[in-house]
Amino acid sequence: MFSRKFMAAVILLALIALMLTHLLSAKKGRRGMPPQVVTVAHAKLGSMPVVLSEPGTVTPTSTVTVLPQLSGYLTAVGYREGQDVQKGQFLAQIDPSQYEINKQQAEAQLVRDQAGLAQARSDLARYAGLNLRKSIAEQAFTDQQFLVQQNEATVKSDEASIAQYELDLVYCHITAPVSGRVGLRLIDPGNYVTASSSPGIVVITTMRPTTVEFPVPQVSLAPVLQRLNNGAKLSVTAYNSDNTRQIATGVLYAVDNQMAFSTGTVNLRASFANDDEALYPDEFVNIKLLVDTVQHAVLVPAPAVQSDERGDYVYLVNANNTVSARKVTPGAGDGMNTVITSGLTAGNTVVTDGMDRLTDGATIKIASTAPMAADSPLPASLPRFHHGQRRHPDSRINGQ
Repeated sequence: MFSRKFMAAVILLALIALMLTHLLSAKKGRRGMPPQVVTVAHAKLGSMPVVLSEPGTVTPTSTVTVLPQLSGYLTAVGYREGQDVQKGQFLAQIDPSQYEINKQQAEAQLVRDQAGLAQARSDLARYAGLNLRKSIAEQAFTDQQFLVQQNEATVKSDEASIAQYELDLVYCHITAPVSGRVGLRLIDPGNYVTASSSPGIVVITTMRPTTVEFPVPQVSLAPVLQRLNNGAKLSVTAYNSDNTRQIATGVLYAVDNQMAFSTGTVNLRASFANDDEALYPDEFVNIKLLVDTVQHAVLVPAPAVQSDERGDYVYLVNANNTVSARKVTPGAGDGMNTVITSGLTAGNTVVTDGMDRLTDGATIKIASTAPMAADSPLPASLPRFHHGQRRHPDSRINGQ
């Protein structure tokens, strides 16, 4: 019995000795690990534009399909396909012969009915004198008054018919209802057209100025409305479909009055002068809406901000060349820098590269200091997109 207890005590002591040896060797190994080489940068104060990036569609201010307003043979077309036309410019002619004849008939009818009215009025004047002397029946005088009123109504009807035929003659001479550019011809001279017949005579699209319509997610709408209600003019920049070239700049001028239930977005519309006609109707473009500019913000390079299940954090460089994981609250960003709304102050040093194997408390060796955009004035132009980037309607401000 004693020998068993003795053996158990020996084994226990051996295990304790083995564990102590392992721990001491592990600590010695850790002390011997070389410091991690990293790149760092200083948090700086600067300004950051708050930009919404969304896809948009060029929507002309006017797109008009010119339809015939009466029936007849198309005898002439007065425009060239793709031509710019002015409001009131001649476009097409419908044969007016039948409408001229109708007008002449109405004019002849008017002359005849005017003569009948004159005779009825003359008879009424004579009946009035006889009625005063009680020489005719009261009923005869009253009937003559009604006859005059009927003839007056007939004359007015004839005059309305003439006015209608004159309007028909105007409609035979089709002119441009708006200024813009005509498209391809939809019907050739010699064809018989009817009132409001499809596809119409031609389509006119206003090229200058134009608008771009784009959606904004509901989570980003509040700051836009706040700025608009304060009287601010929000700048809008349009880029081509693959975000490689700036096309035009304009101003936001309208917000839709309803939210799309299926997408949770609201459509906004920006106006562009489009003097060079770089924006083409129904073209897909990428829109950058400058909502505001944050002044005196704490900026760090975008790669410094990391995220995991713990949230957003940066590796803060300590005075003894070690790092600490510091939780931060990131704000707007432009792809190069990110605003830190809480967790850092200007002058703090953070790791920007080489953090793959970093842990809280690890020793580091600084390789170089990355330049910060806040060290120099921010560019006046809006932040650039990545090539080929296409924003989802639920995208957030500045890609955050």
